[in-house]
Amino acid sequence: MKILRDMNFPAERALYGAKDVKLINCSFAGEEDGESALKESHGVTLEDCFMDLRYPLWHDTDVVIKNVEMTEKCRAALWYTRGISISASKLHGIKALRECADIIIEDTDIVSPEFGWKCRGVDMKNCALQSEYLFLMSSDIVWKDVTFKGKYSFQYTQNVRIENSVLDTKDAFWHAKNVYVRNCTVKGEYLAWYSENVTFENCLITGTQPFCCCTGLKLINCRTEGCDLSFEYSDVEADIEGDILSVKNPRSGYINADTIGEVILTDDSVYPCECRIVRSSDNK
Repeated sequence: MKILRDMNFPAERALYGAKDVKLINCSFAGEEDGESALKESHGVTLEDCFMDLRYPLWHDTDVVIKNVEMTEKCRAALWYTRGISISASKLHGIKALRECADIIIEDTDIVSPEFGWKCRGVDMKNCALQSEYLFLMSSDIVWKDVTFKGKYSFQYTQNVRIENSVLDTKDAFWHAKNVYVRNCTVKGEYLAWYSENVTFENCLITGTQPFCCCTGLKLINCRTEGCDLSFEYSDVEADIEGDILSVKNPRSGYINADTIGEVILTDDSVYPCECRIVRSSDNK
């Protein structure tokens, strides 16, 4: 492996098509404002580097990024790239990851609108993440110990597993399929509409009008706060510790909670309500 140390690469396509190269304490910055520094490269390791230019890692394979800072100017940093390992880094440019596959991210701070679109195979652990639109149309995602703040997350995703994490979000998991969320705090409005086979276990779920138009929805030993107008037109199996403010026109299955403030069954419902609704407090 060729090692490049303590160098700056300000020019466009400065290391285009590089093979088996390790860059240590290098920078990608300068008045030349070059882009696509490592496009079409293979076997690239970046360690203790500073990246301030656009589109550095496109169409690459086998990339290792360790203790690297990508600034706001380092936009669209990783596109169409396979085999990525990122650790102890900062990804602060917009659209930092798109149409990539086989990605491991650990101990990393990410501030990146439109992060992770159309990606496949993303394993994240012990990360902090901010993104307005997160993981649109991505699949095979695993999270552990992730703190996320954003808006429209996990829409049209498939095969997602999230554990021991905090999601402060909105309109999360719309049209998502095959999702398992365990031991998490999930804050957000209009959660998981139009989803299929989504399970929440041991979670605190807060926000208005969750879980509408769902199929195969399961809530296992969860708590809810501010849960109103919930489960409309959904096929659901829910065991809730605590209170639900209101349930509206659930389609099938059962909803079991300590208390349910109001059950709304309207004459104009497009589906018959065949859902069994149980207030545990009624049996005490």
